[in-house]
Amino acid sequence: MPWFQKTVKLSARRRGCHLVTSDIVREVPELRNYRIGLANIFLQHTSASLTLNENYDPDVRVDMETALNRLAPEDAEYTHIDEGPDDMPGHVKSSLLGASLTIPIQDGKFALGTWQGIWLCEHRNYARSRTVVITLQGDY
Repeated sequence: MPWFQKTVKLSARRRGCHLVTSDIVREVPELRNYRIGLANIFLQHTSASLTLNENYDPDVRVDMETALNRLAPEDAEYTHIDEGPDDMPGHVKSSLLGASLTIPIQDGKFALGTWQGIWLCEHRNYARSRTVVITLQGDY
């Protein structure tokens, strides 16, 4: 079963939840070579996260940001405050959502549901580019 791995930089985005499925697919054309397999997408950061969710209505991403801010507000009494008021809430949100996704590959594409997309959730006010390591494994 062939393995393939690539590190990809995603452009800096403002704070919030962003649909990045097409960005990842564009950066990994090798995906088309796999008939069946698994893709692991791993985010190398602790104040952003990855999740699968709604790919159609952008209001869902706005509502998710609102809900995450309620779960981990900036004005809570955190001990870790050296990197600004948005840093520790970012770590909490990252732990809640996670830093990696495993997605089946079917006929050269991610086997996502009709309304599913890959989200990069940026939890910092002043974001920078984010790096993901994409690992493909399967049969051609």
